Amino acid sequence: MPRKEKYGAQPPIELLRQWMDYGGWYDIFGEKEFKHIQDVRFCAAMGPPGISGNPITNRYVRHYNIVYIEPYSAQSQHQIFSNVMDWMFGRETKVPWNTTVKNLKDTIVQATIETYKEI
Repeated sequence: MPRKEKYGAQPPIELLRQWMDYGGWYDIFGEKEFKHIQDVRFCAAMGPPGISGNPITNRYVRHYNIVYIEPYSAQSQHQIFSNVMDWMFGRETKVPWNTTVKNLKDTIVQATIETYKEI
């Protein structure tokens, strides 16, 4: 998120909020009239509060539907990735999977979970 200025405001976020509240901005350099912006959709993602940097104001957050997913437990992650690998190795393909590769399933699952945690 943008760094807060001296008085605690975050101007880029305030500009986006103004568009969301009023549908546009005033052109202060040209004809000094309101410019309507149409057919724009916003989609945003951020980490949990406190981890990803500066919090954003409630005046801005109110324009979004907030979805939060609780982090998966290690057991759930293992089950999910194991099911994906079972599906991958079990489906019909032009070239069947080698038994040596199929035996690497647990190693692949564990490596995937470790990569996920690092990211």
